[in-house]
Amino acid sequence: MDIRKLVKIQQMFFSGNQTKNLQFRMTALSRLEAGIKRNEAEILSALKQDLHKSGAESYMAEVGMTLAELRYVKRHLPFWIRGRRVSTPLVHFPAKSFVIPEPYGVTLIMSPWNYPFMLCMEPLIGAIAAGNCCVLKPSAYAPAVSRVIRKIISEVFPRKYVAVVEGGRKENNELLNQKFDYIFFTGGVEVGKTVMEKAAKNLTPVTLELGGKSPCIVDATADLNLAARRIVFGKFLNSGQTCVAPDYLLVEETVKDELVTYLRKWLHKMLGSEPVMHPDYPKIINQKHFNRLMELIKDETVLEGGYANQDTMQIAPTILDHITWKSPVMQQEIFGPILPILTFCNIPEAISRVKAGDKPLALYLFTRDPAMEHRVLKELSFGGGCINDTIIHLATSQMGFGGVGASGMGSYHGKASFETFSHRKSVLQKYNWLDLPMRYYPLTKWKETLIRLFLR
Repeated sequence: MDIRKLVKIQQMFFSGNQTKNLQFRMTALSRLEAGIKRNEAEILSALKQDLHKSGAESYMAEVGMTLAELRYVKRHLPFWIRGRRVSTPLVHFPAKSFVIPEPYGVTLIMSPWNYPFMLCMEPLIGAIAAGNCCVLKPSAYAPAVSRVIRKIISEVFPRKYVAVVEGGRKENNELLNQKFDYIFFTGGVEVGKTVMEKAAKNLTPVTLELGGKSPCIVDATADLNLAARRIVFGKFLNSGQTCVAPDYLLVEETVKDELVTYLRKWLHKMLGSEPVMHPDYPKIINQKHFNRLMELIKDETVLEGGYANQDTMQIAPTILDHITWKSPVMQQEIFGPILPILTFCNIPEAISRVKAGDKPLALYLFTRDPAMEHRVLKELSFGGGCINDTIIHLATSQMGFGGVGASGMGSYHGKASFETFSHRKSVLQKYNWLDLPMRYYPLTKWKETLIRLFLR
């Protein structure tokens, strides 16, 4: 179907107000949940095809998280949808004030390739819960998952309500030239700038979930063995192709060698001595990204890994040493299984180094020092993060997830998703049994006195 026509029929359907009904939304969420469960085997197979993810990793990081989000939203939606009373200033007496959440209308969700199922479905859950129609644009870099998403959505919803548009740049550009009521984009910074520029022409509000160089700070008080285990998990999950993966290690100089020993230990325990031969180790999404990552390793000091299987596009988990802030690997978000190590001597140095860059999407701190914890949280701005763990802060519906500054704007997950896709409409209802005359012309001296009294 023509994209312009698709947007038009969704606008017409939304104008009929069916999507605003609570029962309609609850039924839609239940149908989506049933469709995902019915097609679970196909989803897992598609993720294996596109990214070589194991069934266990795919369920843990994509399907399971999506189903958990669906259950949470269904349980709380009847409460979120209600209008909320707020206090009314005395100057407006007699009146009452309230805020009503309402859907924006026809929304566009553009999802990335690294978690192609979960990062398409979770924003959709929020859009449906808030009462919107939606056009989904999965990534062309994950074609198998894109086909499964199209199949599920076409089975579950009519196109006038939720539809999938597949394709590449041509379709992306055509979609962004339409007048949507809200755009939700997950992806890279440069494309995010294009999305925002296109949205600005129609004054369309946006949520941008981007990325950046997320630091992982380890001080001398940390439990180094446990820290290494959790860093290896967070960094090399999905072969490092995670927007909130630790991008680089910033470790206190006195414990660097010990931490490296533990990192190697846990790499071997989790993925064996030849990770590229491991049946569950994910691959790099395509040749372009594979070549980019191998170029970042070239000419650097490799402590672990540093090699690849060209045929399967798998790069061994790689730890780099003798990295400086000017090294090529520190000039871009890595988005792959490469972990550069830098050191610091004291807390002020570590904080100033992180502050010198853009605000990251995530920050991880390993410490047992409350003063270090307090200072980092107080002085550094970042989207979200963990203390003494990595990446798991996004695996909850209880907190919003999103970036700040160059790492994005807006948030979602749980109630934050509902709020992202809802406009809060403020209403003051005035009663008729009394009409105070002080606001009406002519504004005499005694009226001014009353106004000053009420507005104190």
